[in-house]
Amino acid sequence: MTNAAERSPESIDRDDERDDAHLDDIEEGAGCTEIWEHLAEQREDDD
Repeated sequence: MTNAAERSPESIDRDDERDDAHLDDIEEGAGCTEIWEHLAEQREDDD
């Protein structure tokens, strides 16, 4: 897996290849628990 620091800016900006828009509101460096809580809150809002 490529480290984000090793990627070119062009590859990061290409939204058509990434499916992580559901993580846009998560702070950089968040851990598994914060990500899980964020996803759980999104699921509750969808119900």
